[in-house]
Amino acid sequence: MFRRTPRLFAATLAVAALALGACAEKTTDTPAASGGPTGGAFPVTVGSLTLEQRPEKIVSLSATATEMLYAVGAGPQVIAVDDQSNYPADAPKTDLSGYQPNAEAIAAKDPDLVVLSDDRNKIVDQLGALKIPVYLTPAAQTLDDSYRQITELGTLTGNATAGADVVQRMKDDIAKITAEVPQRVQAPTYFHELGPELYTATSKTFIGSIYTLAGLENIADAADADGKSGGYPQLSQEVIVEANPDFVFLSDVKCCQQSAATVKARSGWSGIDAVRNEQIVELDDDIASRWGPRVVDLLRTIVDATAKAGE
Repeated sequence: MFRRTPRLFAATLAVAALALGACAEKTTDTPAASGGPTGGAFPVTVGSLTLEQRPEKIVSLSATATEMLYAVGAGPQVIAVDDQSNYPADAPKTDLSGYQPNAEAIAAKDPDLVVLSDDRNKIVDQLGALKIPVYLTPAAQTLDDSYRQITELGTLTGNATAGADVVQRMKDDIAKITAEVPQRVQAPTYFHELGPELYTATSKTFIGSIYTLAGLENIADAADADGKSGGYPQLSQEVIVEANPDFVFLSDVKCCQQSAATVKARSGWSGIDAVRNEQIVELDDDIASRWGPRVVDLLRTIVDATAKAGE
């Protein structure tokens, strides 16, 4: 991944990203791919999109959508994915871009369905003019948004039953994990780092909502109380040091080579509780910026990392 500029942080969370996981010891397995549908008859309609036949040549220009497609068993139908889609490893990665989508390059794949997370360059209209069906999966604001997109992708790809199964499994797993969150007199505080420029996410974002499920308090909420930063304010070192978070979560490990060691070396940070108590958690950038099935792994990582705090 490239080093994200301040302007791109919110876009990264909104397009490729939550914003949200970590180098989890276990990851949510994608179901075994099957060559046939697992529920649903055609034609099908989702919103304003109607597909007369089961799509067999899907192009995904969203890393999260790619994960969702494979999770519902539509992997065999995917013929090309964008340059950021790196999970699962066998997804047919190309040089297509979700950030700068090119209608001509997409059309050259002869797709019967294109999945996007954002309508950049008015790509939806361009593909529409070419009679190429498009399904948009914008960045989720809530878990319900994620569940809906998985369900709809299952329906659109002829894998409705598998889509419903994935959603139910996610709900069950999240319920089990949140049931393990200890009852605390005071919630531990945290800082979620999007990049070394100290952009972060508040509790009103998707990633913030996952931390809330884990029973944590976000030190960034006051910095965007009016919502003018869209939930992604930039904090100063002084604000972070004064807030003295119990935990620091890094989602800039791959992109920006940040680590527990680099955080400890920052001027003025040695007195922060998270640093003194060695409670700096290195997340997997990809899992922490997507809203697909692996959000379960993100929640598990956060809950496990903070299990003993505040008891």
